[in-house]
Amino acid sequence: MAEKKPEHLYLVDGSGFIFRAYHALPPLTRHDGLPVNAVMGFCNMLFKLLRDLDDNERPTHLAVIFDAGRKTFRNEIYPDYKAHRPPAPEDLVPQFPLIRDAVKAFNVEAIESDGYEADDIIATYATEAEKKGFEVSIVSSDKDLMQLITDNITLYDSMKNKEIGVEQVIEKFGHGPDKVIEIQALAGDSADNVPGVPGIGVKTAAQLLDEYGTLDELLERAGEIKQPKRREKLLENADLARISRDLVTLKRDVPDLPDLDSFKVRDIDPDTALPFLEEMEFRSLQTKILSFMGNSDPTASTQPAEPGPGDESYECVTDIKALKKWITMAERSRQVAVDTETTSLDAMRAKLVGVSLSVESGKACYIPLGHVSDTDGELDLGDGTAPEQIDLKEALDLLKPLLENPAVLKIGQNIKYDYLILAKHDIHIHPLDDTMLMSYALDAGRNGHGMDELSELHLGYKPIPFKEVCGTGKKQITFDKVPLDKATDYAAEDADITGRLQRILKPRLVQEHMVTVYETLERPMVPVLANMEKEGILADRQVLNRLSNDFAERLAVLEKDIHKLAGKEFNIASPKQLGEILFDEMGLEGGKKSKTGAWGTGADVLEKLAMDGHELPERVLDWRQLAKLKSTYTDALQEQIDPVTGRIHTSYSLAATTTGRLSSNDPNLQNIPIRTEEGRKIRQAFVPKEGHKFLAADYSQIELRLLAHVAEMDSLKQAFNDGIDIHALTASEVFGVPIEGMDPIVRRRAKAINFGIIYGISAFGLARQLGISKGEAKDYIDAYFVKFPGIRHYMEETKEFCRKHGYVQTVFGRKCHISSINDKNGARRAFGERAAINAPLQGSAADIIRRAMIRMPGALEEAGLQAKMLLQVHDELVFEVPEGEVEKTIPVVRKIMEGAALPAVEISVPLIVDCGVGDNWDQAH
Repeated sequence: MAEKKPEHLYLVDGSGFIFRAYHALPPLTRHDGLPVNAVMGFCNMLFKLLRDLDDNERPTHLAVIFDAGRKTFRNEIYPDYKAHRPPAPEDLVPQFPLIRDAVKAFNVEAIESDGYEADDIIATYATEAEKKGFEVSIVSSDKDLMQLITDNITLYDSMKNKEIGVEQVIEKFGHGPDKVIEIQALAGDSADNVPGVPGIGVKTAAQLLDEYGTLDELLERAGEIKQPKRREKLLENADLARISRDLVTLKRDVPDLPDLDSFKVRDIDPDTALPFLEEMEFRSLQTKILSFMGNSDPTASTQPAEPGPGDESYECVTDIKALKKWITMAERSRQVAVDTETTSLDAMRAKLVGVSLSVESGKACYIPLGHVSDTDGELDLGDGTAPEQIDLKEALDLLKPLLENPAVLKIGQNIKYDYLILAKHDIHIHPLDDTMLMSYALDAGRNGHGMDELSELHLGYKPIPFKEVCGTGKKQITFDKVPLDKATDYAAEDADITGRLQRILKPRLVQEHMVTVYETLERPMVPVLANMEKEGILADRQVLNRLSNDFAERLAVLEKDIHKLAGKEFNIASPKQLGEILFDEMGLEGGKKSKTGAWGTGADVLEKLAMDGHELPERVLDWRQLAKLKSTYTDALQEQIDPVTGRIHTSYSLAATTTGRLSSNDPNLQNIPIRTEEGRKIRQAFVPKEGHKFLAADYSQIELRLLAHVAEMDSLKQAFNDGIDIHALTASEVFGVPIEGMDPIVRRRAKAINFGIIYGISAFGLARQLGISKGEAKDYIDAYFVKFPGIRHYMEETKEFCRKHGYVQTVFGRKCHISSINDKNGARRAFGERAAINAPLQGSAADIIRRAMIRMPGALEEAGLQAKMLLQVHDELVFEVPEGEVEKTIPVVRKIMEGAALPAVEISVPLIVDCGVGDNWDQAH
């Protein structure tokens, strides 16, 4: 007869669940405006816990434990206990009672007790249950609960599906659970305002207890400690250590709690759960729960409960018959999630290793196409041969009709990469969806948009890490050497998760009115940018090499000058050594030390010293700029020239900024400085191919034009419509001088104010930029707002909107979320306010150039022109144009760019595009 399994108690740390749920989901409201994101996250986590535990782990008893209030018996011991913790976010407070209702709706006990923390209640039940022969799992990763761990009591982190036992406690604290209290008493806890002994951390505390055995023994013998500072701290703070021990020790005898028997697990009652979920408007969760309970509602969906990622086994497709089966399934499904595995993140140099497909949740495959044997035995194949797989060409010939079928939607995560990889094999993915871009359209500024982060955020699942499959550092292998079983689990999971994310994010586009942004500004950019990246731009290696040598010679001269001025040789690249030279040895004023005691030598410090007439910091600034140009550009760009194409292929990130601006990477061609002679020389190294010219088309003052439009500034609108010099007009209005014969210095000051206002410049910032006093700068800004009151109104109105909603919008409806707008820290809040002012302008400009880029290839083709769009640098597009077509190309480019806002938005001032032509990028610009 089988031995009866012990009863198993699960105690859920309710507070931990609440805050994880709140921070995991973006703001979400019911139709009546009630915030419910934490409620939804909590319900999903509780349901996942109930659903995912297998029969061996399934609890016989379950309860959720909450904190009853902020004040407990610990505040009587130490009034400052948790005193500095900020209040709960405003939109979370009304969700607390709803979460308790949710627990009851799931037919689970919710327990709390006045004067005690949830951890004390958990400790009381865990101790009692263990005495009665139970196994106990505490659903939490809170270190404060680790003192409770025994052979029968463990912590369970449900988010990471990870169990924390005695071994993990030893790894964290250097001792077992029996010493956790004393280690925490010494180390303290800044989060809870437990004082501990200043200067003693966990590691030191563990070492002290190794030597002295107990806290009491340590404090009694503190005078014997050899290290003076440590001895002094322990002697001075012995009482604080004892108080801290009282604070961190969990009560195991909280009185008047319900009996353990009341926690026996009960089935979810549909008559309680479904009305609650209906009231909360959690319809997808209703469907999952109906399926979990056997679908007792005949009107509900007959689909089974969606399995979590990793629940299913994935198929490794190594023969034609199996591949054809998957292709047929995808065609019938009318949509398929697609992912490629390769040998490199650089799409131009990467080799295709395999393709994964997923047609529904939990149903995915991996098709290995380029795995190789490893002579070092990494694959452990035994016979030195490559693993079995379908021939690359044969497989791609079968996949091509599917991936190009206009009736089957292809779903990817950052699908531009897969588009480029497959384009090298003459496969052009169409039509497509991109979960990264859906997330970006919905949540720009709220969270990242990588697959792993989105999976944890929306699915509560942590995908297999790449390092787990390929290793790290020197031992890292490329994906073509990964064994097929590991490769299948990793690659098929990627496609599976991508499909799941699309099914969550796409409905949100409709619900949150972001379909137009996604469909007109995000999705169409994928093939446009992929083709630009594939085309690349020609760079003259000889010019770059000559510049590198020139910069090296000039750096050597500067180094000698700097050493001469310092009176000694030192490492100019070392901030520490530079700080010592400037402030310790030369005694210059204005230095500030960091918390580590090192002098600050940032650009702002050196610029101020240079403005005060000190030559050495000025020379160091020159040296730094030249060294950066050499290392970042003239040296690095030579390495970036593709050995096959002879061109440089930058990669554009579509979802890297909050405002919709594109970001250029590997290499970054957007940040080559153009205001210095050296920066312009670097641009001269970029040249068109033989028989062609560069055409650079640049929007003129687009953000100022958009400011005039959105701020309803009639005088500026009129000036732009009349073609008047806007900076001269500003100078005339603010400083009261005539436009004709204006001093260039006065115009420059007006220009600094115009562009500074867009970025919310402060009087201090303007003063530094113009080299004037802060008071004078403030007078300029005040006078500016007097003359242009519409700008002040726009700024205040925009900040207020952002404070209320958490985001601002471009004229095309893109949402730019700015969380720091309501930050309690003044500096971060001020940054958020400046971002709120600028984002609608910068974002609208970014949207306009996106719209132009999307239309441009078709317009050039329709006009019968061969010009290729190569680069986008903020407000500028660079084209490679046959010499004989330049004059015909310019009006086509200008027409598309100047009319890019239409018909969606009619800008009340003209958008003007300046065009330049040259034999290198600098000439054209």
